[in-house]
Amino acid sequence: MRILMIGAGGVGDAAARIAVERDFFEQWVVADYDLGRARATVDAAKARRAGEGRFVAAQVDASDEAAVAALAREHGSTHVFNAVDPRFVMPIFRGALAAGAGYLDMAMSLSRRHPDEPYAKVGVKLGDEQFAMASRWEESGQLALLGMGVEPGLSDVFARYASDHLFSSIDELGTRDGANLAVYDEDGNETFAPGFSMWTIIEECLNPPVVWEKAKATAGGGVEAGFFTLPAFSEPEVFEFPEGIGPVECVHVEHEEVLLMPRWLDAERVTFKYGLGDELITILRTLHTLGLDATDPVRVKGVEVSPRDVVAAVLPDPATIGPRMKGKTCAGVFVTGTGKDGQPRQTYLFHVSDNEETMAEYGAQCVVWQTAVNPVVALELLATGAWSGRGVLGPEAFDAQPFLDLLAAPKPQGYGSPWGLEDR
Repeated sequence: MRILMIGAGGVGDAAARIAVERDFFEQWVVADYDLGRARATVDAAKARRAGEGRFVAAQVDASDEAAVAALAREHGSTHVFNAVDPRFVMPIFRGALAAGAGYLDMAMSLSRRHPDEPYAKVGVKLGDEQFAMASRWEESGQLALLGMGVEPGLSDVFARYASDHLFSSIDELGTRDGANLAVYDEDGNETFAPGFSMWTIIEECLNPPVVWEKAKATAGGGVEAGFFTLPAFSEPEVFEFPEGIGPVECVHVEHEEVLLMPRWLDAERVTFKYGLGDELITILRTLHTLGLDATDPVRVKGVEVSPRDVVAAVLPDPATIGPRMKGKTCAGVFVTGTGKDGQPRQTYLFHVSDNEETMAEYGAQCVVWQTAVNPVVALELLATGAWSGRGVLGPEAFDAQPFLDLLAAPKPQGYGSPWGLEDR
């Protein structure tokens, strides 16, 4: 396997540091718009393993599908790993297809809703543009694996595991994400700094969140199935997270799991809720009120600039805040329904990442590390043939057991990152 990874930000850098410990690939090209940043990631990976020579730095414009295809061909890349924000999904996706390479990402193509549509109407959903090209990927014989980070990604693997091994019927697949993370300034005072791309956080949290329901009552008294949207930050609930994180208020957020899980798994309802916290919700609402969440450029003193890009640029780079961060983050799926024994069952399948541990072992803060480890595991399964397929697929399309076994197995056989299961 020869991998072209596009993006040397926090997640891409962490992925390289994780991957260098594994032997399943022949070459790993780290490509970024900033060649210096790509070289820094390559140097960091090489420093972790004596004699390492598989990592190469390159420059690429992720918005240029022809450039992506050309770089993949230049290096004979068998797989393109998209590690940049979702604005660039489609050019990288198309570039990989043009190069005859497989593809993997952690976030899908963006949604769009016409401003004149009723609020409950979904419009163009996350991933629709990619799934519209499924036949072309099938004809190419290649696999495009979508949403293979932590959420989406590991949460989808958990859902498949629950469907296969724990439940005979499922009422709800409810992805629930929460943390007790705090970031401190140089004086030791708690400060605001998002643990992930602020551009992506704005996109996910201010878009209308999507919910799937197999049987939703309509205003006219009928029943319909499918996707519908809710207002941002809807239906808050306090969810108890494990391993000392404790209760966190979670709200609906637009996310890929809701668009992926119903394609392969049978459930009455699919939801995603995230523990944003009052401070972040207030900030997001203020940004929206001021128009600072907008992506269309505005002219400022003769310069065209996107308001959202400015917001992201003035905040700390998530890759740099690890030394000032404390706490844990948890990703998982709360599944309710009927167990294999015919009795009611409620089970939370989860994975916890501790910032102190990821910083000590990888020099990566826990949120980006937890996101980065899962695509590396998936690439290894594809390299060994434990996972295989063609077309455009999500993590739910594959047997969950090999993934969870490899993730949890002690090093060097696996990745040494156990997952948990709680019946409630």
